[in-house]
Amino acid sequence: MQRRDLPPELSFAAIPAVEPREPASPPSPRRPRGAEPEVVSVAELDRRLKRILEGSTADVRVEGEISGLRVVGSGHAYFTLKDEREEAAIDCVMYRTAAPRARKLLADGARVVLTGRATVYVPRGRLQFCADDARLAGRGALLEALFRLKEKLAAEGLFAPERKRRLPVDPQIIGVVTSGDGAAIHDIVTVAFRRGAARLILARTPVQGAGAGQRIVRAIALLEEFPGIEVIIVGRGGGSADDLSAFNEEIVVRKVASARVPIVSAVGHEIDVALTDLAADARAATPSQAAEMLVADAAARRAALEHLEARMRRAIAHRLRAARADVDRQRARLGSPAQILAEPQQRIDDAMVRLRRRMERILAEDRGGLQRLERRLAARHPRAVIAGARGALRPLSVRLGAAAHRHVALLREGFARDVARLEAMSPLRVLARGYAIATDASGRAVRDHREVAPGDPIAVRVHHGALLARVVATAAPGEPLVDPGAAAPPAPSMSASAVPPAPAAPAASAGAPARQAGGPRAAGAGRARRRPQAGAAACEQLGLGFVAEERAPTFGLAGASGQVPAGQGGAEAGPEERHHVEP
Repeated sequence: MQRRDLPPELSFAAIPAVEPREPASPPSPRRPRGAEPEVVSVAELDRRLKRILEGSTADVRVEGEISGLRVVGSGHAYFTLKDEREEAAIDCVMYRTAAPRARKLLADGARVVLTGRATVYVPRGRLQFCADDARLAGRGALLEALFRLKEKLAAEGLFAPERKRRLPVDPQIIGVVTSGDGAAIHDIVTVAFRRGAARLILARTPVQGAGAGQRIVRAIALLEEFPGIEVIIVGRGGGSADDLSAFNEEIVVRKVASARVPIVSAVGHEIDVALTDLAADARAATPSQAAEMLVADAAARRAALEHLEARMRRAIAHRLRAARADVDRQRARLGSPAQILAEPQQRIDDAMVRLRRRMERILAEDRGGLQRLERRLAARHPRAVIAGARGALRPLSVRLGAAAHRHVALLREGFARDVARLEAMSPLRVLARGYAIATDASGRAVRDHREVAPGDPIAVRVHHGALLARVVATAAPGEPLVDPGAAAPPAPSMSASAVPPAPAAPAASAGAPARQAGGPRAAGAGRARRRPQAGAAACEQLGLGFVAEERAPTFGLAGASGQVPAGQGGAEAGPEERHHVEP
């Protein structure tokens, strides 16, 4: 390596005074005159050069433009750092151990300041600069702004593959947005006219310089309004990053993404990538390739049609030969018509013989079955069936009569027991022993002396008949019962709801004899006919609380008069059994 190959910043006069990372090898002793020179291996020479370079260029800073960036799968980045002012370049490497912030700044076209050391890659004897850190410098700030714009548009979905449209198969009208004097339109016209007869519509516009982005947008809008336009090519020839900056402007990228017709971006050469390439529906490496993508090659299509025609002719001929061979095979299989008809007739004759035998066998089987059925029918004649049924019915009739007599006897015994139990539980038995039941005007049984007051009418039910009386006085249990209108000694204390019939008559008469209100049978009211009633019906008629509805006698205006209807109580009282009691 010579001194003039190093950038100006790497001149030996600019080396900072720092301690070397590896101690330099001691200078070899002066070779005596006439002695043979030392012979070293290639690896030893590379190692000596590496030690010299790393010791003399430790932590040096180099500024230049990145080109040919390549990031491998291991994470290491390899690129070339160029000097724009002079014809100078150096291979650089930044290992993945460097800071992630520094590795993100590496991009083609970025101007950076690298911090590191020069070294020799021993396996290949190649000089390279090993960078440990990087920062943007000069136009690198513009590249960082470009990256931010790219991330912004990508976040909005302008570069999404699903929004890209398919190009037309054979467009007849193609729009071109480029400079009218550049090489791009010349290449597009040459390729398009050589391949086919597509119609090209050129929208002349500057593609670099101030205001180029807005003019490109207007040109695209003008072509969108052209009737019959099917696809648009937007591009230019190669150039520097400044020349291609118009195709990285935000307004141009958004117009390309929102165009009405599909757009093919053909900016620069294959290594040049602009934001319009990402937003367009398709990207071409060059303008010539864009024309090749859209214009179908007429000669190739003609050759393809001829090839298809030849294939079709061969296929048809093959199909005809196969069909003829199939017809010949079928004709050989069919044979003569007489033979064809004779075989089915023979099969019909055989079938008729088998059918006749089958019918005879079926008839014989049916005759045997008919005879069996006739024998079974004779055994099931109605006279025989009736005679057998009568013989089986006679003992059953005798058993049924005996069972009916036993069941009736059991029912009678149960009925007698139930009648005896009802008689024992009937309230009329209580009335027969001398007790009575007193009910108020509403027909409810009087169970407490506080339920009536002096002067209230009450009806008294006795064993034979009923009495209508008015309360003279009341008394609690244990208290003497005193008549306020009489000087006689108090009567014995009794319950108003259950009193013997003998004492009740004087209390009800109140010093006045009872008058009979009946007809000719009034004298025999005490001897009313007794008719036994069921227990529940007797309780309902006597108003003992067994039923919800109770009937009560009515009272007149001239005095206390009432009547008990017939059938109320355990013994029915006839219509002549009525009593009128005056207080």
